[in-house]
Amino acid sequence: MIDRVAFDDDARVLSVSFKQTGKYLYNEVPATIFEALCKASSAGAFFNEQIKGRFQCRRDPERRRFGPNA
Repeated sequence: MIDRVAFDDDARVLSVSFKQTGKYLYNEVPATIFEALCKASSAGAFFNEQIKGRFQCRRDPERRRFGPNA
């Protein structure tokens, strides 16, 4: 489900790259959530329980889109 994650401490923005749907940015995420995500035995399960629907998110505006619907 999740390909990679990154965190900007200063902006408190969590970047999550999903294997199927691309990269999303989650705002006002505490560093403790990022740390727990990195240590979780299942990143996907942790994401669904602790992040999804709890933080404002948006698709990464820097993401390049490819394909017929780009």
